[in-house]
Formats: sequence, C-alpha cells, structure tokens
Amino acid sequence: MDNFETVKDKIRNFPGCSYLELWRDKRDSSIFFTHSRWETEGQLEDYRNSSLFKEVWATTKPLFRSKAQAWSVDVIDELR
Repeated sequence: MDNFETVKDKIRNFPGCSYLELWRDKRDSSIFFTHSRWETEGQLEDYRNSSLFKEVWATTKPLFRSKAQAWSVDVIDELR
C-alpha cells in the first residue's frame, strides 16, 4: 500500500490512463488488485514499456507470494 501511495499519481497521470483504483480482497487482506482504464490499448502498452512501469514493477514484484496475473478486458455495458 505504501508503494501504491508513492506511485499512484504518476500512473494516473501517465498519458492515456483515465482511471485507477487499488482494491483489497475482503477475505484475504494480503491480496490486492489494481483496476485501471486506458484510452487505448496502445497507451497501456506504452505504460507497460515505460521506465515508470519498470520502477513500479521492480518494487512490487518481490512482494508477491505467487505469480502475478493481469487481464485486459472490453467494457460491454456500463451504467452510471
């Protein structure tokens, strides 16, 4: 959580990022998820190839107790 606090504004202000949240599992407080929205898949790829991502990942990856998982999904329907 400390690492997310340090980098969240940098990630959220990365070109193309329009939304960023940190979630925690209700049953296991050691499991976290990030939820982000990107304007284009290309901008997400730009982030994944950036020095910022390398910095974030170098700090975050050693904290995992198992292999990280990531999904890219399409919004099918949205109610506001």
